[in-house]
Amino acid sequence: MNKNATRMLTGLIMGTIAMGCIMLGGIALLLLLAVIIFFASKEYVKILEHKGFYPSLKIILSAEALLALITYFDRNEYIAIAVTLCTFASFMWVLFRGRQPYIANVATTILGFLYCGYFPLHLQLLRDISCPQFNDGLGFVVMMFTAILATDVGCYYAGTKFGKHKLAPVVSPNKTIEGSIGGVISAVIGAMIIGYFIEGVQWYTSFFAGLICTIFAQIGDLCESLIKRDAGVKDSGDSLPGHGGFLDRTDSFIFTIPVMFYFCKYFVFSNDIVNYFKGLF
Repeated sequence: MNKNATRMLTGLIMGTIAMGCIMLGGIALLLLLAVIIFFASKEYVKILEHKGFYPSLKIILSAEALLALITYFDRNEYIAIAVTLCTFASFMWVLFRGRQPYIANVATTILGFLYCGYFPLHLQLLRDISCPQFNDGLGFVVMMFTAILATDVGCYYAGTKFGKHKLAPVVSPNKTIEGSIGGVISAVIGAMIIGYFIEGVQWYTSFFAGLICTIFAQIGDLCESLIKRDAGVKDSGDSLPGHGGFLDRTDSFIFTIPVMFYFCKYFVFSNDIVNYFKGLF
C-alpha cells in the first residue's frame, strides 16, 4: 500500500479501538491508556537518550502505574502525595546510581511521568465525570476527539491551500498561521455539531470547548515537535505504520485532555469558579 493508504488504515484501526474502549469506559479505557502510556514513555526516553539525557524508564513507568490506579479509583486527594513521592524517587535514582549525577536526568524523569502519564490519564477522569445534568463525560470526550481531528484536517487543507506565514518556523517549519486558523474554524464547527446532539449543552459551551481543544491540540503538537527537534529526531518511533510513534499520534491530545477535563469540571458540570468570582465582587 502507498503511504496515504497505510496511514488511513492505521488511523481507522486505532480510532475504532480507541472509541470502543472509550464507549465501554472502566477497565477497557484503563487498558487502552496503559498501552499508549507504556509505548509513549519508551519513545520519550529514547528521544531524550538521543539528546544525551538519561531519564529512568523504571521510575517513569512506576509513577505512571501509581497515578493510573489513583485516577481509576477517582482518589484525586492522593495525587499530590503521589507526585511528591515520585519526584523524591527521581532524585534518589540519580543520587545513588554511582554515576555522574546530572540534574537533567532528574528533570526529564519527572517531566516523563507527568507528560506521558498523568496528563493523558485525565481521559479516565473526563470519561467518568458526572453531575445531575449529565450522567457522564462521554459526550464531551467525543466532542474533544472530533475537535482535535477537525483541527488536523483543517490545518492541513488550509495550510496547503492558503499557507504563507510561518507559525513556528524554528520548531515546525511546515506549519503556517493560515493553517492554524483553518484548524480553529474546523474544530469549533465540529465541536458545535457534536454539542447539538448532547442534551442540555448550550451552543456557547460547545463553541468554547472547541476553541480550547483546538488551541491546546496545536500547542501540544508544537511541544512534541520542540522535543524531537531539540533531540535531532524526525519521529518518536515507528510502531504505527504511516504515523510514526505513539507520541507522534497522541501529541495533540496530551495537553488537550487535562484542559478539557478542568473546563468541564469547573465550568460545565459545575459553576464553582464562576460562583467563586461572583463571591469576590
